[in-house]
Amino acid sequence: MMKGSNMVKIRSQRWQKSRNLRLLEDGLTVWCESTKSSRKAKAQQTFAVTEVECVREGCQSEALRRVSGSVPDSRCFTVVFRGARKSLDLLCPGDDEAQRWVRGLRTLKERVSNMTQKEKLDHWIRGYLRRADQNQDGKMSYDEVKRLLQMINIDLSEHYARSLFKRCDRSGDNRLDHIEIEEFCRELMRRPELDGVFRHYSSNGCVLSTAELRDFLGDQGEDASLNHAQSLILTYELNDWAQKNQFMTQNGFTMYMLSLENDVVNPDHAKVYQDMSRPLSHYFISSSHNTYLTKDQVTSASSTEPYIRALNQGCRCVELDCWDGDKGEPVIYHGHTLTSKVPFKEVIETIAQYGFKASPYPLILSLENHCSVEQQAVMAKHLRTILGSKLLTKALSDNPLKDLPSPEDLKGHILVKGKKYIPHLGQLGKTGSSASFSSSSEDELAISNKNTPKKDPTKVYSKLSPELSELVVYCRSVPFCGFENTSEKLPNEMSSFSESEALKLIKDSGKLFVRHNSRQLSRIYPSGQRLQSSNYDPQEMWNGGCQMVALNFQTPGEQMDLNQGRFLPNGRCGYTLKPGFLCSTTSNFNPEITGGGPGHIPTQLTIRIISAQQLPKINTEKATSIVDPQVWVEIHGVDIDNARDKTQRIDNNGFNPRWNCTLSFQLQVPDMALVRFVVEDHDHTAKNDFVGQFTLPFTSLRTGYRHVHLLKADGSSLSPATLFVHVKVSRKGVPVKTVSERIAIAKGKA
Repeated sequence: MMKGSNMVKIRSQRWQKSRNLRLLEDGLTVWCESTKSSRKAKAQQTFAVTEVECVREGCQSEALRRVSGSVPDSRCFTVVFRGARKSLDLLCPGDDEAQRWVRGLRTLKERVSNMTQKEKLDHWIRGYLRRADQNQDGKMSYDEVKRLLQMINIDLSEHYARSLFKRCDRSGDNRLDHIEIEEFCRELMRRPELDGVFRHYSSNGCVLSTAELRDFLGDQGEDASLNHAQSLILTYELNDWAQKNQFMTQNGFTMYMLSLENDVVNPDHAKVYQDMSRPLSHYFISSSHNTYLTKDQVTSASSTEPYIRALNQGCRCVELDCWDGDKGEPVIYHGHTLTSKVPFKEVIETIAQYGFKASPYPLILSLENHCSVEQQAVMAKHLRTILGSKLLTKALSDNPLKDLPSPEDLKGHILVKGKKYIPHLGQLGKTGSSASFSSSSEDELAISNKNTPKKDPTKVYSKLSPELSELVVYCRSVPFCGFENTSEKLPNEMSSFSESEALKLIKDSGKLFVRHNSRQLSRIYPSGQRLQSSNYDPQEMWNGGCQMVALNFQTPGEQMDLNQGRFLPNGRCGYTLKPGFLCSTTSNFNPEITGGGPGHIPTQLTIRIISAQQLPKINTEKATSIVDPQVWVEIHGVDIDNARDKTQRIDNNGFNPRWNCTLSFQLQVPDMALVRFVVEDHDHTAKNDFVGQFTLPFTSLRTGYRHVHLLKADGSSLSPATLFVHVKVSRKGVPVKTVSERIAIAKGKA
């Protein structure tokens, strides 16, 4: 891969161009030749392995399928990227070369995901050193060092930069060799704030004894046993003498603090830890709206690749907007718009391949079906033949349904959501040109048009294909007809609501909606006015207990950050258990009034934003541009808890800015709260630029000194950028006492 390969980039039968691809020296970046000279083209001449969503072998993409008869399948592959970047469809000279690149990219992707924070930092600084060494002689002049400092987003004073350079230039030749460069970088990478924490617990300022390390662990709210302290010393202490005598040095402590063991997210939540045997209605379910679209709702391309991205993120409910296609084959696109079409069959094949890679729990296909009865039968045939035993075609039990089955019961199954023929509503016929099997079309208008005469059920159901109807088992779409006689409703009946309709129900009848959602599934979808695929605030819907809060996954921003944060715990499996007060048919929880009652646990959250590390440059076109970072902390929860506060800005330092700024928040319903950290580049004349963010549930937040690993706007890693924070939680005004405080109290009593 590092030698490079000549390939053909394919967009269509007529657009095929020769391209050279080569893995660069850092082992993580691929250079792709381009003849274009625009700024955007130059930026896309390389891609990092971290930007790759997946590599598809053979002619699986839309472009390669169109040319599959004229090119060998075994020599083709597609690189699918995260976010909005277009996929790369490539044809290699030979089978072996194609396999080398497919295997190589997958291996590198896995290796990056397993790198420690120290390895990421080392790799990060080595990459910049190579770029700063302009004449590639392995040594660095003072001018090259200054260039390095600008690259890594730090504006050191001339005096300090020169004195540091001279201190490291032990040979005195005004050039730093390899060893001197390492020393220079070590000085730059020093973490005085970590040293301060170390000295606070170390009695002699040189090492931590096992007892002192246990004090620190206790204050962190972690296992403070002797065994755990000793295991940490064995794992992170590199000094043989210290390890032998069961001490932890400053370097060992730094290594430990940079490890994933000190991540802000509870490590127990990285796996499935919640009870998965409850009814489906007791879970929030990660859901996508118009999953097939790559961008806006009017002119963008429809593709199988957004399904891959959504499913890889743990999405468990995807939408298929189905219409009659040519040659009797149904297609998926946004009807009555200029969006392109993708065959229904190809989407189902993609779902079969990627449906359970990120999660073993049930996947729901939300069909918005506008097909003729004949093409509905084709849809049913494709669903059965392609999905095979994964497709749920009948109830798990013959007993009358009291509650929906659980995610555990339905593990590995794919469920169809749509209308279902019920014998007492009328006879099925083979006539009719189109059906309304939809999740968000005219049947839901019954909600807002209660005075409008309802359609004759016989006429509606006469347009349903019996083959497709019988595939609907636990997710039968019905119009919402109010909260009357809720106990008589079958658990497998579910309704879809527009964002405005759902909000109205939450505002006007919050308690009743919560009770409804404890037993029935509800799907919320964005307003039809959101032509640019913008998103609504999902938190308001979760507050009402709505399970399937469908968002445009292709649109990055705060709303998708919240969605990623909501489904971060429980192994990112796409199902998170709702709090108990949202799971009872007699619940008195009202999301609009939370001054007391269920879920009300007054909690003080105090976060000290200490520092940040290795924030990226925002204006990469201007070499001298350095970020002026400031940090926002936001609380997203029930209305009374919503709040945000910020630090001061630090001028000209994205490398290691320090704030030491304390922000406090009062929470009333902590079990519903999400905590979002946002870093911005302050701008005096315009809107602040987004740098990075991280969102997590309050219930997954760890106390003590923690690192927050920031993410890009598209949800991918911003490695190695981090925030260093201290978190303190007090329940009902009673703080969780540190070890030193507990010892002091014990001594006072004695």
